[in-house]
Amino acid sequence: MRMPRIFSPEPLHSGAAIRLDQNAARHLLQVPRLPAGESLILFDGSGQDFAAQLLAADKRDCIARVGQVVASEQPPALKVYLAIGISRGERMDYAIQKAVELGAWSITPLFTGRTVVRLKGKRLESREAHWLGVIRHACEQSGRSLLPALGPATSLDEWLGGFHGPGLLLDHRADTSLRQLPAPGERIQLLVGPEGGLSDAERKTAIRHGLQPVRLGPRILRTETAPSPPLQRSRRYGEISIDLQELCPLAARMRPSSLRRTWMYQCRERQDAESDQSVNGQ
Repeated sequence: MRMPRIFSPEPLHSGAAIRLDQNAARHLLQVPRLPAGESLILFDGSGQDFAAQLLAADKRDCIARVGQVVASEQPPALKVYLAIGISRGERMDYAIQKAVELGAWSITPLFTGRTVVRLKGKRLESREAHWLGVIRHACEQSGRSLLPALGPATSLDEWLGGFHGPGLLLDHRADTSLRQLPAPGERIQLLVGPEGGLSDAERKTAIRHGLQPVRLGPRILRTETAPSPPLQRSRRYGEISIDLQELCPLAARMRPSSLRRTWMYQCRERQDAESDQSVNGQ
């Protein structure tokens, strides 16, 4: 059986004894049903996994002794900042879950003209806490040790007001496809509309602010699945960049622009072999 992997909101240090929060305790008692003395993995979102042992496991308390660091996660070569229109219920949860699994560095929920969900006050606070829980659970399941940041839910206009490129706008009407773009730099922002997509006015405003419209292919994806193709490509870019630096001693001394050109050369045959059957999202 796979060893349970649990997020701790409390910073972890080797040798410390910590009390797990209610969500973690409930999971350990109800799913794997770990008794005291069993081993598990703990992480606090800072990039390290710690071996740990349960000292107590009952309905009142779950206490664990933190051991040594057993794994570390480095920041990605390309950080993707996802801003996505808020969708209903499970659709938003799914979008966040997959974004975490595919390596998004941060996620910002957006209110747009076509956002169906209306959230204010305590209801918004509750939903943001729920989304943070989705992020944590996705990290537990996927093996990520660096917790993606959850930005406060904001309007599209406010987000665009603070936008600093480069950035991509997923738009099935765009002339440029994702596979035609040059290799990215170290960071990029990705804007995805809600159910029904962005309005024409919102799309034009986003373009005026510097976002480049890009299509994914001949089909239109739902808002909850649209971020997946660009996130998959960004993750592949990061993995290849890391491989180049590990395999080629010169790569560690290369300028980012030179490294990106090398990455483009390495990927050209693979990109040319891909058909435009990757799907398009709004």
